[in-house]
Amino acid sequence: MATQEPSPPSSMESNKPGFPKKILGNKLEDKHLCNCCHNILRRPFQAQCGHRFCSYCFNRTVSNGPQKCNACIKEDIFEDPTSILKQGCAFPDNAVRREVENLTAVCINESCSWKGSIKEYELNHEGKCEFMIIPCPSCKERIRFNEQERHNERECPERTLNCKYCKEPFHFKNIKAHDEICPKYPMICEGCAKKKIPREKYVDHIKFCSKFRTPCRFHVVGCDMSVEKEKIHDHERAFAYEHLNLLLHYIMGMKVSMEGLQPQGLELAGHKLVELQQSLRELEARVSQLSTTSSGPPVQGAAASSSSSSGPPGPTTSAPLPPPPTLAPTLSVSTSFTPLPSSVGAALELQLHSEKTKVVELGRRCTELEVKAGTFENVVCVLNREVERFATTMEASNRQHKLDQDKIEALSNKVRQLERTVGLKDLTVAEMEGRLREMSATTFDGVFVWRISDFAKKRQDAIAGRAPAMFSPAFYTSKYGYKMCLRIYLNGDGTGRGSHLSLFFVVMRGLSDALLKWPFNQKVTLMLLDQSNREHIIDAFRPDVTSSSFQRPVSEMNIASGCPLFCPLSKLDAKNSYIRDDTIFIKAIVDLTGL
Repeated sequence: MATQEPSPPSSMESNKPGFPKKILGNKLEDKHLCNCCHNILRRPFQAQCGHRFCSYCFNRTVSNGPQKCNACIKEDIFEDPTSILKQGCAFPDNAVRREVENLTAVCINESCSWKGSIKEYELNHEGKCEFMIIPCPSCKERIRFNEQERHNERECPERTLNCKYCKEPFHFKNIKAHDEICPKYPMICEGCAKKKIPREKYVDHIKFCSKFRTPCRFHVVGCDMSVEKEKIHDHERAFAYEHLNLLLHYIMGMKVSMEGLQPQGLELAGHKLVELQQSLRELEARVSQLSTTSSGPPVQGAAASSSSSSGPPGPTTSAPLPPPPTLAPTLSVSTSFTPLPSSVGAALELQLHSEKTKVVELGRRCTELEVKAGTFENVVCVLNREVERFATTMEASNRQHKLDQDKIEALSNKVRQLERTVGLKDLTVAEMEGRLREMSATTFDGVFVWRISDFAKKRQDAIAGRAPAMFSPAFYTSKYGYKMCLRIYLNGDGTGRGSHLSLFFVVMRGLSDALLKWPFNQKVTLMLLDQSNREHIIDAFRPDVTSSSFQRPVSEMNIASGCPLFCPLSKLDAKNSYIRDDTIFIKAIVDLTGL
């Protein structure tokens, strides 16, 4: 015979305030409420003024010294010193505690169908309900108690994982970042295709891998080929001419760039141009002065000079150029000038032509430099515009990426909510299907036939201890009569464990119990039906009215009572007509006489 569950701890101390009012399954009475927390009393204490408090609430109130009773003040019955709360002035109210513990309770968590007494709620259900909503200690998301393990292992973004390569812990949200720095992460050589090379050894591997492709040593001058290390010397021998040609173009380009873009060279060229222009102006002034002097009246000795220079005139000797007046400042007026030889004028003309040529060349080079500078400025402007356009595009892409991430996160949250909703709906559907099956099997005439299929499998589960007992659907003596069920142990219980099939009768709490006569006193007949209708196994008993098993139930069901030695298992192991198609039938008949 089954034993009753133990009571909650008998200590009068408690570290919790009263039970929430929502757990009460019937009408709430004020005498069951704590005058401090205004919830249902837990371990009630009664003060000398008559008001009741939870043990936790009372100890918390008087922990800072004697206090006035707020309930006495509110009811305008305050008396000194009776209404002063202090240590030692209250006593445990066990009568009210037992009364409160026997009150009907239901679970306040959504979708939980648990029912029982407050005593059972405190002992077996409070803080253990699978549907209780708790915050995740890591990400603070509110989840069901029964989903905590799955959330911590699969869903929590703050969960800690151990890298399967280096065994170092990291947060799930940093998994990609860790994979990029993990020293043990397996790499694949692009040359020899060797797999599972730890990242910390990958650099050493490619240093000696003969198949690894590396850029040609002449890539800085334009060779864009990548060659396997073992073939690099063959490549350099085969492309020696191309490499030298690329190197020559590179060096010539560097030389041109350095000559054309050195700021000091440009500055020196500018100074030289100014000096040449100044020299040109001085030469032009001297030439003009000499020309003026040579076009004056002839002086003595000019005829001799002219006759001596007769002959075909050249371009620079048509008119002999005399020296400037400053060459002979001490001569008197009567003294004649000696004309300069024609070679001096020719030299001056040649020097002037040379200086003009240099000026033209410098002007041309300055023009070329200005064109190059303008070209570079245009290139820089184009590049600046491209950079600005790229920055704008990147900013727009970042904004769009953030919007996409927010949308993905919102959709992920919605999917998780829908999954939770579907899970709750599945639980509700399963519960409704169970109730429907129970209602379809319910009878209201005191006669009940219980069909147990898959007998061999259920028998093995009972032997292994996975499911030692089974309850039948409920049945009634009438529509508003007693509610009952059967409890069977396929491997026996108590004195029949391992040798007999044990069958018990259970009185359950019904909606019409207040209208019925108690204790239950109707004869009960239990039968294992012979499916050949020859020899049924029958046992009957009349209830012991003093047993708590047949009193009016205060919880979901009373303690089972019946026959632990109902049927020897040897009868079921041998060839028999009680088991057909792996199914047995149990029948219960309740005598309705006197009802």
